[in-house]
Amino acid sequence: MATRLLLVSDTHLPKRAKRMPSAVLAAASEVDLVIHAGDWVDTDTLDLLESASRELVGVWGNNDGPELRVRLPEIARVRVEQLDIAVVHETGAAAGRERRADVGFPGTDVLVFGHSHIPWDSTTPCGMRLLNPGSPTDRRRQPRCTMMLAEVSGGDISVALIPVDRSV
Repeated sequence: MATRLLLVSDTHLPKRAKRMPSAVLAAASEVDLVIHAGDWVDTDTLDLLESASRELVGVWGNNDGPELRVRLPEIARVRVEQLDIAVVHETGAAAGRERRADVGFPGTDVLVFGHSHIPWDSTTPCGMRLLNPGSPTDRRRQPRCTMMLAEVSGGDISVALIPVDRSV
């Protein structure tokens, strides 16, 4: 049986949106694991996703204050079936990201990150999958707000980028 994941980042509540989009909360209640790659901004958002999720793995981001940093690590690691997944908020500039990830996260199969609000899906020279779900509340220069749904089966992960209407 496959393990279903929701990947989100950069929710920035309540600064960039007044509330969590309903699509995010619905997905959180349906998957086996929610991964949030930082920039929550307030603890209410963490509490909300914790209550909506079966299991939550998250990290703090550069916009997260001491209340969140006490509750969340800078880097989180979780094993899902046969995959070792690491979560971090920032990975630096897009140029050279794959090389830096291979050096900084050896032995990792999947690295989930945020910060840029730009969806990203690539594979490093060593075979690590790099995933950034974008932001479900602040599209910045992107055409739409986004999140990712993923499915892990054995040693494989399949990923879909999902548009999010932040107004509902």
